[in-house]
Amino acid sequence: MRHTVFRSRMVEEFGRIRADTLVQDLVLSSLGERTPNQALEAGWEPKQVWRVLCDAFEVPAERR
Repeated sequence: MRHTVFRSRMVEEFGRIRADTLVQDLVLSSLGERTPNQALEAGWEPKQVWRVLCDAFEVPAERR
C-alpha cells in the first residue's frame, strides 16, 4: 500500500478532519507508543499502520 492510498482510506473511513487528527495525535501501543505519522516516519509500512487502526476502531473487514 502506498502512502497516498493510506491517506485516501483514512479520509474515506474517518472523514478528512478526523483522519488528520488521528494520524497526528492518536498514540497506539500497537505502534510502539507512536502516532500513525510517527510510525510511518519510523519505517512502518502504510498497510501495517492501516491494519492497526482498523483493529483499534473495529473497521469491518470489507472496508479494510
